Amino acid sequence: MRGLDRGEIYIVTRNGVPVGELRPVLRSQFVASDTVIGAFGSAPAIDADLFRADIDRAVDQDSAPRV
Repeated sequence: MRGLDRGEIYIVTRNGVPVGELRPVLRSQFVASDTVIGAFGSAPAIDADLFRADIDRAVDQDSAPRV
């Protein structure tokens, strides 16, 4: 646990074969609103309908269970 506190990542193995990772939880970092506005204030507006159409083309959002 001390290693995780220091940011270390561990590979979990079963019979020498990697099966997972144990890593620290990412901590949230507060960013002041002035900083966010400064970073994104000049960004172009997003057309919500076009954005949704792009997502629908790229991602299968069918809620049916996959077999």
